[in-house]
Amino acid sequence: MPHYFTREEAEALLPVISPILRHIQEQRRRLREGEERAHAIRLRIMKNGHNANETMMEIQREQVLYLRRLQEALEELNELGCELKDPDMGLVDFLSLREGREVYLCWHLGEERIKYWHPLDTGFQGRRPLDEE
Repeated sequence: MPHYFTREEAEALLPVISPILRHIQEQRRRLREGEERAHAIRLRIMKNGHNANETMMEIQREQVLYLRRLQEALEELNELGCELKDPDMGLVDFLSLREGREVYLCWHLGEERIKYWHPLDTGFQGRRPLDEE
């Protein structure tokens, strides 16, 4: 049976998940930078034939490390019961009940508290204020 969060329960997790989300964003940034460095090296190799195997191996080792850290952070979020919807935005949904039906409480980094919800079949664009009647 799924766990349904109340607004209070979900908000109590915000100080816990905020650093995890920032960590995820940092690992994704590092992965993108590594991909860009690797691409630049491949282009350089193709142009002048220099061997850059050592640098490529170092980039690959770093990428594996960043991926592992990213996976661990994602597992941490899953264990807390929330769903990461957009890592770049730090967007997280919490399964909840509203008027007897399943919905998501919706929050992202930068918001002080959970102010929105949306039906399961809509996303961020379908957010509605919690205080709306």
